[in-house]
Amino acid sequence: MEEFHTGRVVYHKAFGTGKVVHTEKEHLVVNFIKAGVKHFTETEAETELSDGPVAGGEGMDINLLKDAVREVLSEEGLTGASFPADKWVGGELVLKPGKAGLQDKSLPIETFFHKIVMVRNQLRVLEQNINSSEKLSEGEKISLQQYITRCYGSLTTFNVLFSDKQDMFAGMKKE
Repeated sequence: MEEFHTGRVVYHKAFGTGKVVHTEKEHLVVNFIKAGVKHFTETEAETELSDGPVAGGEGMDINLLKDAVREVLSEEGLTGASFPADKWVGGELVLKPGKAGLQDKSLPIETFFHKIVMVRNQLRVLEQNINSSEKLSEGEKISLQQYITRCYGSLTTFNVLFSDKQDMFAGMKKE
């Protein structure tokens, strides 16, 4: 497992490019650019992960180029990667219906976390589009910005999932 250290960039045939975010004994956690967080045993990591795709000779695949660009932007701090707090890695979210006889629904916390981060990222893009719009008046921009801020405030419930405080949601600040 020594070859798979935290911070190492790896490639998986199905998941694409990712970065090792956690290693422990015979367990490895990789955050893939497109696929999100995935877990591997030592054996799986050795057989499924490599330094990069094997060159096919037909030129570069556009998806591989996109993955490479995303990785560079992330490493340079131009896009942020968020990670769940260690206590949640490998965990499961279970939804129990209020009516008897109905089946529980469960999903990996990493999947849920990835969806929350995607919502946050889309809110940021919306915010940028509003602020850069030439068609909206300043009053309209402020009004729409207040709705976005309230959305962030509603999402603060999920801050418990984040490992880094600066990735957490923040609502309205009290003056």
